Amino acid sequence: MHLVYPVVLSALLFCTGLYGVLARRNAILVLMSVELMLNAVNLNLVAFDVWLSKAAAETLHSGQALTLFTIAIAAAEIGIGLAIVLAVHRNRGTSDIDRLRDTAEGPESDGPDSGAPAAEKAEATT
Repeated sequence: MHLVYPVVLSALLFCTGLYGVLARRNAILVLMSVELMLNAVNLNLVAFDVWLSKAAAETLHSGQALTLFTIAIAAAEIGIGLAIVLAVHRNRGTSDIDRLRDTAEGPESDGPDSGAPAAEKAEATT
């Protein structure tokens, strides 16, 4: 098998994952898209490892070893990421990335004008 086939498939998978990261609003779908991108990288690592092992006399299979490390890191990333998304969904009621804001912000701090009534109240009491 030629090297072109897995590389083109890997590029298509990576572009699909990149589109998913940039276009999706749901945090779980973004995590799935990141996993798709990591799997595209894994496919590239294994394809180039097989291609280079045919040319070299000594086969180290370093691409396959790196793929195992990437799979382990991806499993940890999805576990922690899913736990964070579930905790945010439990607290906020949504996993929509556009609706989520910093946890330090309150509901009344929408812009620079939101501090004006508080300043007027402080002046009125003194």
